[in-house]
Amino acid sequence: MSDNSYLKDLILLRNDPAVVQRVREAAARGEVDAFYALGLIYAEGRGVQIDLAQAHYWLSLAVDKGDRDADLLRNIVGSQMSDEEYEAAKRLRMKPSLQLVDPS
Repeated sequence: MSDNSYLKDLILLRNDPAVVQRVREAAARGEVDAFYALGLIYAEGRGVQIDLAQAHYWLSLAVDKGDRDADLLRNIVGSQMSDEEYEAAKRLRMKPSLQLVDPS
């Protein structure tokens, strides 16, 4: 059973990289909720710089696992992306397996 208590922390998370690291670790374990959470984190800059390519990437992973909420948020993020950001997200998706990309 996964410990997705990090999702509760997202309600208050604004600038806490320690929480972001916990979510990344959950994503590395393959937790779909963590994929969605990382998409939200990067879309809103919660503890990291806003990075729409990263947001789109993580949300796409969640969508691939059947998360309908992630699909909705990914569409919103996609509508805000520049062509360059979208190309960056596509490059991330072309990697052979889950990549915990830390852009900092």
